[in-house]
Order: sequence, then structure tokens, then C-alpha cells
Amino acid sequence: MAQGSNCRIVRAFLAMVFPGMLFSLFFLAGSSMVYGQAQTNPAAAYPAPEKMDEATAKDWLARWEKYITAELKDRYCDKEMGEELGWLVSPHLNGFYYGYMATGQTKWIDLLIDWSDAVVKRGVKEPDGYIGWPKAAGASTSAVKDFCTDNELGEAMLLRPMVLMAGEILKTPALKEKYGSKAQEYIKLSEQIFEKWDSRCAWREVKEGGLWVVPPFGLDEKTNKWTEGYDQRKTDGFSLPDNKQNFIAMWLLAMHDVTQKAVYRDRAEKWFKVMKSRMKLREDGKYFVWNYWDAAGPWDYKPDGSTKHWVGVHPNGGYYSVDLEGIVSAYEHGLVFTKEDIDRLIATNRDFMWNQQVKDAKFKRIDGGEPDKRWAKTPGVLWSALAPYDPTLRKIFEANHNPASWGGLTATPQWLTRFAKTPVGDK
Repeated sequence: MAQGSNCRIVRAFLAMVFPGMLFSLFFLAGSSMVYGQAQTNPAAAYPAPEKMDEATAKDWLARWEKYITAELKDRYCDKEMGEELGWLVSPHLNGFYYGYMATGQTKWIDLLIDWSDAVVKRGVKEPDGYIGWPKAAGASTSAVKDFCTDNELGEAMLLRPMVLMAGEILKTPALKEKYGSKAQEYIKLSEQIFEKWDSRCAWREVKEGGLWVVPPFGLDEKTNKWTEGYDQRKTDGFSLPDNKQNFIAMWLLAMHDVTQKAVYRDRAEKWFKVMKSRMKLREDGKYFVWNYWDAAGPWDYKPDGSTKHWVGVHPNGGYYSVDLEGIVSAYEHGLVFTKEDIDRLIATNRDFMWNQQVKDAKFKRIDGGEPDKRWAKTPGVLWSALAPYDPTLRKIFEANHNPASWGGLTATPQWLTRFAKTPVGDK
């Protein structure tokens, strides 16, 4: 990670940790649409949750809208590149998308287009003809050299809300008439970005399925040509950690929902197969545990046989909250994970990790290990993606969530979209 960006990235990552700044990208059960065609909904295996009371919903919306409006002044869309497109721009885009979904107000579509276009116009044409947003040390990992490069994670996080909004526009006649060409533009861009990473050999098939790697090359800033690592792109690189794989997979699920092209669903499914293979049962099969990163192929090892990254449970529980967003998204799309898996994950978070206090709830590490002093307050966090499927976890979420927070940019309107009785706010 580039040193100069640390403070902003830390702020953005706080959006994924508990308490007070809960960040969630859980899919809306039953709302995955393909130009208006409903998908099968495995989430129906759980009882339909109660709706929020209207007073609370309106209060959350008002506090969220005041906060996101104040945040607009930072205009990250005008300056960020690389991975920061994900951590600093995408929370706003998600807020705009779910803001429209929660209220029906087209001002949120206009804001999403404004911010999206501000990023798109700053794209750089690279040696292979594809557009990117490169920056120094853009690979954001010490496992490869400090290349000047664009970043697949940042682009996937950026594009997902753009694609979801495009899908909503194209299945709604009134929106399609006004915004249809822009929606098609965003889908085309997203497809081109997928092609870019695929053509750069960033996708690897493995025994369990498939996953994405950080390519072993970047841009030579003096010549605007690839560095010498380009010749090793098919065999070298570094496998992204689970949380980043899950973000990318959620982008691909959105792409499939909107385009119905099988390649996006197939790639996501192959990653989720790898994800599930890494999850181990403990305590007689009651709970799950898994590592932050695992080696996936020969490219993940140094010449001396050691791995390019440490292997184990991460002491910051926020990373596992992102994993759960991916897992729940897969489940709601009928991929890989079963209701039994979801029930075990609920038990892991609720029965093993939680301190059994609703207000000011705290969670221990997924493996029960000692907290690291660097993340003493977040060795574990609420897996908010599971809250729609367990009344206790939902109660914890609603008791601790701050609608007017960085994490609330996405989580608040998304929650209202799912749990408000009717669209809230003045249309």
C-alpha cells in the first residue's frame, strides 16, 4: 500500500469494522434481476423478516442523507486512482445506487452518473489498448514489486454499483428513456475491464476452481511500456487474499445479473468453490474458521519454497465481514453455499464470537485467538451480511448502526431498501 494513502485507506477500511461504522454489501434477497426477470431466491428458505417501523426508517434516511451530502465535497471521484477507486469512491457510488433504490429519487442516479463519469474520463489508455487508472505502487501488496499499475480490486468495487444501476435503468422504461445510453456505456466499460484482466492472465484455474492474481508487471512511467515482468504474466504473480477475491466475485455476479452472460457467473462460482474449500469446521462441526490468505499455486511461493505471504487468521476481523458478503451473495444466487453453511456461519458469529451483549456488542476472533494490540477493538466484528437471516444478529445491527457514518454511506440505504415498508423520503 502506498504510504501517502495510508490515512485515507485506514479511514475507508473502518467502514468494514464494528462498532458504529458498519459496512455491508449483502445482496437484497429476491431482488437480483435481469432486465426485470427475477432470479431464483434461496434466501426464501428463511422466514421473511419484519419491516422497520416508519419513524426509525425516516430518521435513518434523514441522518444518512445529511451525512452523504456533506461528504460530496471531498470529490474523490476527481482525483483517486488504483485501489482507492474501491475504498474511497465506491462507497459513494453504492450510496447513490441504494439511495435511489430506497427512495425512488432520481437525484441519486444523477449523482452516480456525475461521479462515475468523473472517474471514467480520467482513464488512461495502456499499452494493450485497455483503459486503466494506474498509480505508483498500485498493486497494493509487498508480495510483488512496487509497480505503477492499475488495480483490479479498485475497478471491480467501482464498477459494481455502476452495473447495478445500469440494470435498474434498463428494466425501468421511464429511466431507460432518460438514462439508457449511459447505462449501456457503463455495461460496455465493465465488460472491457473484465476482458482487460482476463487478457493479462490475471485469472488462474486451480484444482478447487479459480481465482485472481496480481500480475507481475506494471507500466514503465518513462516509456509507457510494460515492465519486463510482462513476459512472465502467465506463470508468475500473487493470489489476492480472500476478501479481495470476494469483492471481485460480487462484481461478476452483478455483471451476470445484468447481462446474463455465463462467463461472469462461472468465474464467480469457481472462486466461491475455492472459498468454501478453505473453510474448515471446528468444535465438532459447529463453527467455521479460515485464513486471510492461502497459497493457490506455484506463483505464490518464493524460490526458497516459502510463501510470499504469511498464512493464518487475520487479527483484524473486518476482513472476514467482507468474506461473508461474498458468501451470502453466492448463497442468494444459488451458488456453492447451502443453508447448512449459512446456519453454521450464523452460529460462528452469534454463538462463538459474540459477547452476548446487544448494545455495545463485541466479537472475538474467528479462531478464538488473543486480540492483536493493533486491532484490539476489532478482533472480530458483526457479520452484518447474515443479519437478514437471524433475528439476534439483526437486533445487534440495528442497536449499533450509525446511519450518519462512512460505513453508513452504503449500509443505511441498503438496509432501508430491504426493510422499510415502502420507499422512504419525498420523491
